[in-house]
Amino acid sequence: MSSAESARGVAPVPVPRSNRRVGFLLVVSGPSGVGKGTLVERLLAARPECILSISNTTRARRPHETDSVQYHFVAKEEFERRRAANQFLEWAEVHGHLYGTPRAFVEEHLRQGRVVVLEVDVQGGASVRRAQAGAVSVFIWPPSIDTLRERLDLRGTDSAEVIERRLANAGTELAQWKEYDYLVWNDDLDTAVAGLVAIVDAERSRVGRLTQPE
Repeated sequence: MSSAESARGVAPVPVPRSNRRVGFLLVVSGPSGVGKGTLVERLLAARPECILSISNTTRARRPHETDSVQYHFVAKEEFERRRAANQFLEWAEVHGHLYGTPRAFVEEHLRQGRVVVLEVDVQGGASVRRAQAGAVSVFIWPPSIDTLRERLDLRGTDSAEVIERRLANAGTELAQWKEYDYLVWNDDLDTAVAGLVAIVDAERSRVGRLTQPE
């Protein structure tokens, strides 16, 4: 406060004494083929404070995937052992396969003030919201169901039967968008990325996320 303000009797204004932020979970979900992976990849490149949580899954590894990069691929027996040991923050069965978010990884990086990004399906998103009331959830909306089909076909990783099953589930999944904090339309990639980055920036700027000195 300046001497002039002091002379006028202006009360001192408390100011933040730290720019450190409390970490939070960012849940990015939507139906298969909506483009979650590409959006998250661009977000991680734009905001280094974000880190991706790699889920455990019992599904088979696809040709372009690497263990411990896209997922930790584990046998069903090992997944169930970890689940019984309470090693998952949340878990869900999706399209006949099990998926789980590793608890220790998430909790460690939240303590460090990071934004831990969970790229999950809609069932996983619901599980995370139940387990973590403070999670920030973003639903990714596709231009159309036809676009989902085109993207799944172009991905070339699923059989026709699996694609049809994913599309059959899409209607139910899309109906859950109202349960999320934010909605991002992925009809233009650059615009969608900008929207996702803006959400992270706004959430990190919340006064309640400022850490207080001891």
